[in-house]
Amino acid sequence: MTSIQAELGIIERDFTEQVSAASSSEELQQVKVAFLGKKGAVTLILKKLGSLPPETRPAAGQAVNSLRDRIEAVIEDKRARLDEIESEAAERSSMVDVTLPHRGRSGGGVHPVAQLTHDVIEILAGLGFSVALGPEIEEDFYNFEALNIPQSHPARDMQDTFYFPDGSLLRTHTSPVQVRSMLRHGAPIRIVCPGRVYRRDSDPTHSPMFNQLEGLLVDRDISVADMKGCLETLMAAIFSRPLKARYRASYFPFTEPSIELDIECVECSGKNPACRICKGTGWLEVAGMGMVHPNVIRYGGIDPSIYNGFAWGIGLDRIAMLKYGLTDLRILFEGNVPYLLSGRSL
Repeated sequence: MTSIQAELGIIERDFTEQVSAASSSEELQQVKVAFLGKKGAVTLILKKLGSLPPETRPAAGQAVNSLRDRIEAVIEDKRARLDEIESEAAERSSMVDVTLPHRGRSGGGVHPVAQLTHDVIEILAGLGFSVALGPEIEEDFYNFEALNIPQSHPARDMQDTFYFPDGSLLRTHTSPVQVRSMLRHGAPIRIVCPGRVYRRDSDPTHSPMFNQLEGLLVDRDISVADMKGCLETLMAAIFSRPLKARYRASYFPFTEPSIELDIECVECSGKNPACRICKGTGWLEVAGMGMVHPNVIRYGGIDPSIYNGFAWGIGLDRIAMLKYGLTDLRILFEGNVPYLLSGRSL
């Protein structure tokens, strides 16, 4: 028993020295392992108790357990004090001095398509148009049927569509918004419908997701001249100068007659045979348009014998490329900020 007590005295003295010297949580943990771990000094003493005479074991065991309890209490007290010190140090190191002047932040930029959309809506608002929005996941009725495109119509092949298993689809144009707006508001109506549309297409001039903006005007006694005046005014405002325009006959199932609008090349005005924009033709196709088909007006809940109107659509991505001098449509969707911001004045 005397030898055990002597060993316990030495262990307690060594522990007191080491725990006093521990200045971090890591060092304190090392002290704990050295005395209470599987191979620690106190643990080794406990293993010796079995070799003691039976009459001395209880007293020796009590002494060892008492020392272990004291060591654990000291360690926990020291750990609490070290945790508080370390927490305060970490707080000081991450402290923000709110009295310091701010370091500033570099200015951001507006995406070309977002800027163009804002500009076009502002121009058309001056012509009396209001904005109408609709869902990007559409029903077949609004995307095709109500636009005079029944199931068997060959025009469905013109738009390779993303379908969902339940028969719904990603809209292929923003024209469904026109039908929904006519059903909701009736006539007269004058709206512009911006938004994302989706088709299975991808190359330097096409994207599977692109931005479109369509306009619809339905009223009494609307003429093709009204439509031409609206579009020419819009194009002149977008490119900040009057532009020559030409019209070509086309076909869209939801308009009759249907027309495509070309404007003079914004780069060379037809004066450069090697122009990279117009390929020397002097003309750029910018919009599809036409007088709204009576069937579409009827699907919109409006009497086509009383009201008529026109509709048109432009690809905002293509117009942005022309306006800001971009060469590849895909750059608009790749997040290349320096490229998007270069050479533009927004």
